Amino acid sequence: RELRVVFGRVRKSFKLRLFLNGFFFMMMGVLTTMFMAATYGEKEMGLKEDVLIPTILVIQLVGMLGAWMFARISEKIGNIWALIITIISWTLICIGAYFISNTIQFVTAAFFIGIVMGGSQALARSTYTKMLPDDTTDHTSYVSFYDVMEKLATVAGTFSFGVIEALTGSMRFSVLAITVFFLLSLFFMLLLLRRIRIEAKTSG
Repeated sequence: RELRVVFGRVRKSFKLRLFLNGFFFMMMGVLTTMFMAATYGEKEMGLKEDVLIPTILVIQLVGMLGAWMFARISEKIGNIWALIITIISWTLICIGAYFISNTIQFVTAAFFIGIVMGGSQALARSTYTKMLPDDTTDHTSYVSFYDVMEKLATVAGTFSFGVIEALTGSMRFSVLAITVFFLLSLFFMLLLLRRIRIEAKTSG
């Protein structure tokens, strides 16, 4: 019931709709990349656990650095622009991942994934909370709605990844297809940025 109420409120807010659409597609790409990275290294490059496990740990540790780094960037240029930078970075990482063929390239890609992963997740949540209506006190329901969107993005992203692999016979095409999610996210974030600028000019 609470989620239905929040959904009704979100539908009335053009900026929140734009953000959540962008967030959904971004999380489709981010979470699918995170969950499928080890499987990609194992199936496409034959990497073993002695490489994959340390790589996963590196991603998590570097993620903390990424969150701190993008927090500083957002202080300089704003949350939306910082998010746009992370989305463009994700797009380039996925394109690069299509071509990787050895352990060094895989670990290098994992390092950059960790940097951008920490930043994009922290920025998305921060931006969402700042966009909540000023007159609401029901922050818990709004955050729950956000979490549901994130879980749905996980399901949709990993399902799409598996379907594309089944159709093409290669996970490389699935990785390349993830770029489409990020490009859709970029589209909505740019629309949001445009809307914010228009409102700023109007109020000014």
